[in-house]
Amino acid sequence: MQGKLYLCATPIGNLEDITLRVLRTLEEVDLIAAEDTRNSIKLLNHFEIKTPMTSYHEFNKIEKAYQLVDKMKSGLNVALITDAGTPGISDPGEDLVRICYESGIEVTSLPGAAACITALTLSGLPTRRFAFEAFLPREKKERQTILASLEKETRTIILYEAPHHLKKTLEELHEVLGDRPLTLCRELTKRYETAFQTTLSGAISYYQENEPKGEFVLVIQGKLQEELIQEEREAWEELSLEEHMAHYEKQGISRKEAMKLVAKDRGISKREVYAALLSE
Repeated sequence: MQGKLYLCATPIGNLEDITLRVLRTLEEVDLIAAEDTRNSIKLLNHFEIKTPMTSYHEFNKIEKAYQLVDKMKSGLNVALITDAGTPGISDPGEDLVRICYESGIEVTSLPGAAACITALTLSGLPTRRFAFEAFLPREKKERQTILASLEKETRTIILYEAPHHLKKTLEELHEVLGDRPLTLCRELTKRYETAFQTTLSGAISYYQENEPKGEFVLVIQGKLQEELIQEEREAWEELSLEEHMAHYEKQGISRKEAMKLVAKDRGISKREVYAALLSE
């Protein structure tokens, strides 16, 4: 019998947020793989869990994953825990899960706390559709690429940020996204939890006077659909009608169909397009 991998969500602050199922599983498995054993031992000691622990982190994630898979192939059950929250969300757990599937090891996830979902539900911003970006890349070119991709994002955007990088990140977001509604969540589930509803410009002003403290989750309103449509129309209107028509006709589209598309792009009627073309 092969063993199994259990992804066990742990509290992001308040220890009472751990589930009974996670506690039972951590007691019953043969081994716990932890992102930081020094941090996780405090959690295990609090709940009097004596299960052996090993480290699994960003710098050993591939080599150690294969070692853990070998243990599970021999019949051991392994629980994966992160420093806080759900394993696989913005941590190396995703690699272990992938390698388990490639190796034929069964995986199950025990739901629980996740900072991104906690912040989203607390934000007061739309929750039906969202884009989770975790921490923005530190490498400049990759960071610029990600920021540029968010400029036209219509879903609610969720980012993580450390206090010492917050001011710079807010300024970069404001430069790329413009001034958007924002809920800044910090120290979620902890004693000094706050959810600060503001705008990107408002947050920049606030933190010019106040030093950021605690771990932050930024929940930012996506670009409104009507704004996106208006920007697209303005871009088309920079072309003359004939240039706009040529854009479609070069693709083999008939002049009649091209007129329909041009009218749709510009938010006007086909009759108006026809009349304008005749007058040119």
